[in-house]
Amino acid sequence: MQSSATAALAAPVSTAGEPRSVVVLGSTGSIGTQALDVIARNPGRFRVAALAAGGGRVDLLARQAAEFRPEVVAVADAAAVPALREALGGSPVKILAGPEGVAEAAAWPADVVLNGITGALGLHSTLAALEAGRVLALANKESLIIGGPLVKRLARPGRLLPVDSEHSA
Repeated sequence: MQSSATAALAAPVSTAGEPRSVVVLGSTGSIGTQALDVIARNPGRFRVAALAAGGGRVDLLARQAAEFRPEVVAVADAAAVPALREALGGSPVKILAGPEGVAEAAAWPADVVLNGITGALGLHSTLAALEAGRVLALANKESLIIGGPLVKRLARPGRLLPVDSEHSA
């Protein structure tokens, strides 16, 4: 049986023959770590373009950035940026901060954006990904509960993929 993370990453791509680029929002949570596990096991098929997390697990986020070498890392809690910079050492990765930074990561150029952010914070990122024309693998149910009409208005056919059983219903 295919995991939700695997199904989300199987979304259509725009560039034939090259690895799918993926933005993982909520990378330190359950959905995010599962997706990164799938990506790590398939290095020729996927590459991480951006990572985003809340900021409570800065060391894990820094390890993910070191392993996957994204172009950008976003942290919702701006107060976590100094600890993230220190944990990243001299890494040249671009760091974005605050909810706006996470939304910027959501709109980062990629084939698929996986939104595994928990809570209402995920809505802003969902809208940013859809407005940027990205394929959105959505695991954040709050986006649909809080902003259902907005999400439906922005979602183009084939651009919104449910990643959780609740979304599929």
